[in-house]
Amino acid sequence: MNQILRNEKYIGDALLQKTYTTDFLTKTRVKNHGVVPQYYVENSHEAIIPREIFMQVQEELIRRRIVHTSPNGKKRTYSSNHCFSQMIVCGTCGEVFRRVHWNNRGKKSVVWRCVSRLENTGLFCEARTVQESSLVQILIKAINETLGETDTFLSILENNIVTVINQDNNQALADIDKRLGELQAELLKLASTKSDYEDVADEIHSLREQKQKVQVDSASKDEIKKRIVDMSAFLNQQPTSIAKYDETLVRRLIEKVTIHEDKFTVEFKSGLTVDIEE
Repeated sequence: MNQILRNEKYIGDALLQKTYTTDFLTKTRVKNHGVVPQYYVENSHEAIIPREIFMQVQEELIRRRIVHTSPNGKKRTYSSNHCFSQMIVCGTCGEVFRRVHWNNRGKKSVVWRCVSRLENTGLFCEARTVQESSLVQILIKAINETLGETDTFLSILENNIVTVINQDNNQALADIDKRLGELQAELLKLASTKSDYEDVADEIHSLREQKQKVQVDSASKDEIKKRIVDMSAFLNQQPTSIAKYDETLVRRLIEKVTIHEDKFTVEFKSGLTVDIEE
């Protein structure tokens, strides 16, 4: 599945010489780890997936690779076990909270505790234990607070989207494409005269990687703009409050919840932040 999601062939591109022949008699081919040059050709055939969607997938794969980096350097990857997984963060030590089925004096409940209190992370933490039911109510309250001050938050969202739009990557992509065109022409000229073209091929390869990074960055900014627009639409369409917890809504809107001793800081995917005091 991972290879399918990363395969450039679906957007009409082709990476040549992923493998190479080591023995022409036996026709043995092995994976190319830089032994021979690779060439990336755009629009070599008809695409079956829009390029912008493919880049959004690459951005999401990068995001899920490392969801949270702990203060001690440990990297925690994406988990879909629960809506709150990797979303709840400790305001004391910076670690994530983990879901625990608790049996306290014969009373069973589901709570969230800082992993520094559950495993040896090298961090001393006395963060409080929070009932899952309390987190649910906190999120309902945070969402309702944004709905209660729609005009204020819409103004913030407008400023956020202007900031993102101003961070344009179009010029960087145009410069890379221009240089790639020059190098491709030079490569063909050198190849036709049987001259050494290794340096040119290396620069082309480097620019291809740089271009993909810029494209992924553009996809990330497009995703941020989409989140801001999504939040704006939500604020405009919803009534003044929601009555009950909606997991789909939480997954759609909430990025992170930081637990402090005296408050919860709820961060929305659009960039809005709301403090809920107890």
